[in-house]
Amino acid sequence: MSELEAELRRVVRGEVGFDVTSRALTTMDASNYRRVPLGVVAPHDADDVAAVLEVCRDHMVPVVARGGGTSIAGQATGTGVVLDFTRHMNRLVSLDPEARTAVVQPGLVLDRLQEAAAPHGLRFGPDPSTHSRCTLGGMIGNNSCGSHSVAWGTTADSVRELDVVTARGRRLRLGQGWAGAPDGLRGLVEGELSRLRTAFPELPRRISGYALDALLPEKGADVARSFCGSEGTLGILTEAVVRLVEPPRARALAVLAYADESAAAQAAAGLLPYAPLTVEGMAQDLVPPAASAALPRGGAWLFVETGGETDGEARARAEAIVRAADVLDAQVVTDPAGQRALWRIREDASGTATRMPDGTEAWPGWEDCAVPPERLGAYLRDFRALLSAHGLRGTPYGHFGDGCIHVRIDFDLLTEAGVGRFRRFSEELAEVVVAHGGSLSGEHGDGQARAELLPKMYDAETVALFERAKGVWDPDDLLNPGMLVRPAPLDSNLRFSVLPREPVDVAFGYPADGGDFSAAVRRCVGVAKCRTTSGTGSAVMCPSFRVTGQEEHSTRGRARMLHEMLAGELVTDGWRSTEVRDALDLCLACKGCRSDCPVEVDMATYKAEFLHHHYEGRRRPAAHHSMGRLPRWLRLVARTRTAALVNALAAIRPLAAAKRLGGIAPEREIPRLATRTFSRWWERRGASAGDGALVILWPDTFTEHLSPSVGQAAVRVLEAAGLRVALPPTVPLRRPREGEGVTVALDPASLLRGRGRVCCGLTYVSTGQLDRARAVLRRTLDLMEPVLETTAPVVVLEPSCAAALRCDLPELLHDDPRARRLADRVLTFAETLERLAPDWTPPRVDRPAVGQTHCHQHAVLGDAADRRLREAAGLSGELSGGCCGLAGNFGFEKGHFGVSVACAEEQLLPAVRGAGEEAVVLADGFSCRTQLAQVGDVRGWHLAEVLARALAEGAEGAEGAVGAEGAESADGARDTNGAG
Repeated sequence: MSELEAELRRVVRGEVGFDVTSRALTTMDASNYRRVPLGVVAPHDADDVAAVLEVCRDHMVPVVARGGGTSIAGQATGTGVVLDFTRHMNRLVSLDPEARTAVVQPGLVLDRLQEAAAPHGLRFGPDPSTHSRCTLGGMIGNNSCGSHSVAWGTTADSVRELDVVTARGRRLRLGQGWAGAPDGLRGLVEGELSRLRTAFPELPRRISGYALDALLPEKGADVARSFCGSEGTLGILTEAVVRLVEPPRARALAVLAYADESAAAQAAAGLLPYAPLTVEGMAQDLVPPAASAALPRGGAWLFVETGGETDGEARARAEAIVRAADVLDAQVVTDPAGQRALWRIREDASGTATRMPDGTEAWPGWEDCAVPPERLGAYLRDFRALLSAHGLRGTPYGHFGDGCIHVRIDFDLLTEAGVGRFRRFSEELAEVVVAHGGSLSGEHGDGQARAELLPKMYDAETVALFERAKGVWDPDDLLNPGMLVRPAPLDSNLRFSVLPREPVDVAFGYPADGGDFSAAVRRCVGVAKCRTTSGTGSAVMCPSFRVTGQEEHSTRGRARMLHEMLAGELVTDGWRSTEVRDALDLCLACKGCRSDCPVEVDMATYKAEFLHHHYEGRRRPAAHHSMGRLPRWLRLVARTRTAALVNALAAIRPLAAAKRLGGIAPEREIPRLATRTFSRWWERRGASAGDGALVILWPDTFTEHLSPSVGQAAVRVLEAAGLRVALPPTVPLRRPREGEGVTVALDPASLLRGRGRVCCGLTYVSTGQLDRARAVLRRTLDLMEPVLETTAPVVVLEPSCAAALRCDLPELLHDDPRARRLADRVLTFAETLERLAPDWTPPRVDRPAVGQTHCHQHAVLGDAADRRLREAAGLSGELSGGCCGLAGNFGFEKGHFGVSVACAEEQLLPAVRGAGEEAVVLADGFSCRTQLAQVGDVRGWHLAEVLARALAEGAEGAEGAVGAEGAESADGARDTNGAG
């Protein structure tokens, strides 16, 4: 242990981390830059902060304050000791509704303050798009703004007082009238009054440099306001008193459509006299295809929010703006849910902007320049011209009403030539911004990205004044050195420079990243949507972070570990790294990040890839054998017809304890096996009747051996809809026969002969046994060849298996064209009914539904068809988001039980407990049903079971098929609110 680390551990009550993981997690923020710290400290309180500063001052080690790590310019990274305020100093200390103030600690996430203020009819004015994970300390450090700044200004406008500790240990209370000013600051300012009155451009989003003009006597000599935007270079914030505002009771959102972003920008300033709450702009390039239908016709849009005491008043103001605006098209939305959906399109631009429409990577660097709003249209034309001159592309978006533009540009930051062009473009664009009377930074701060160019915006004397001010506050230059004054070059410390230049040998194809695993890891740009902790809505990502709150358990944290693994500087043992393995251990492989992450990071795939290499040629954990090879063991039981014996042995406590040898959590019950598999039921039942469209029903492992009632119910519903059902072949058919209407005639009665069984390979993939998964999938493709010669779709009842076939199969067997053909053939149960039996009317259930959309369905398959089917059947209500926590083998593995249950308690179990007795608990996934049974003591039902039961009840003399067949399922929970 180093002397520095030892001293910090002696004097600090919070955590001190000088280990590889702690350091690797903080090498980067959301910028292009990377700096490796010596260690990380999570202080408990201001005393801890003072103690850290004293120790670091004795050792002359720099200190960097870090909040949510979403900074765009590199100011949340450092080479010394990083202070992580999100762990402990994250409280709302007090809230005074009458005074409209709140006292906050620097690590408090903005959304937590908004939630506390909302019951009092109040809110914090600034609201960056990262509001669900950015911290108040980071917002003060960067003087953040957000979409409502045209109404409520910047963070500096909302700050009353600040408690800070200086690098030399002084504790100051900053405020107006020189309150808390360090020695020498007043004299410095009073000697430069003329310069401070003339050297700073007047515009709403001038963030660049130090706000020394806030110290002018006519501005109240506001030391707290002057401190805002100093990026942790003057002192360490420990507490803040902030002002709250009273938002209007009602809001309306006018979405104004224009031909392009220049036209939208030109129009923005003309809307300000109407006192809107927002004037936000974005162009078509940043809108996902699925979201385009929600917007009016055009190539760019302004999102203009208005307020009023009533819905009618807010709408009238929005309609007045529409009438005054020269638009191609427009719409006014007053429904809160509709407004939220539209705002999500705008907020996700910070992530979607990281990719060009053709998939090319795009990066920050000139993320948020600001010009006077009336100059925005002209500035954008010059900006576009400069892009073209350098052969670059980027799509501007952002706060058009304030003249602040965000843009990510397709810089090549991987080659020397590309980095050179990055520098030349940056230097020239700075001159363009200044020529329009603008600020290099309009929201995110200067950091390393722009501080070097401040002499283009300010004259030499003003830049020297910044250095003198820094010297007054921090004479030893220990606080975030290299930011704002004496800056590091903007093209140094680039985070990409450490990555391998040659493609890494991997198993998956990574088609969206050109087969390059490094490019896949680079997808994570650090905007940290995965750090969102609010458990509402349909989002899934990131369940383990929501439980633990630890950065290493977020998607971003795991991506950072993989980045450092590839870099090889901190994580030195590559695929064998235990630090990376441990960070991935609590990844549920839910695939939520694949859809919820704005840049579609797929950590489930990355985890499988890592496990594949990590255990290559080495002894694997017992759980990889017991659960990773589950299809193999269950087929053995079925062939030997020993399911009843296995169930009996599992129920004997001494023998059940042997599950620990299989790496299974001792708290878990072994699910009961069906004594008659789905395929055996099918064989005895006989071929499907009818002459409707043929569908191939996939007998997944869970339906086959654990929940055959689901398969039985699906057959009955599909046949009731007029479809003809067959199961996949069990022997290779090399010479398919020609049949009428299809290329191959499949004989359902003959397809079960033989011993082969199709398998999606899911359990092998999730445990990283990718060689075995490939062998299983190739065998499956061999069996499915005659099906692929037909037009018959493949119906998969288990969402995780359907997702594996849709995405894992073609990405793992990217060299086999049959893989894509099968993937394209996969349909869910609801999709099958909607596409092949569009005129069929499902039976009416007319009951409320509760439950959770399966993670893989949410992330890969989508649930639009399921929603429509539920609505047609009279199943009312919305299913919750989040994850059930079992997630296949995850919740059964030893050491995961606590996190697994906590995930279920986040949304699923509270929703089920809060439902009435009449509610149907829907859970299409076997894992979800098992979790409900074992943790919630509730029986969950597949939608097919619910519909089959309703069909049976509607038929005269029916016995209630689903209830009887449910005995073949392994749920074992009380059936208090089931399907009938």
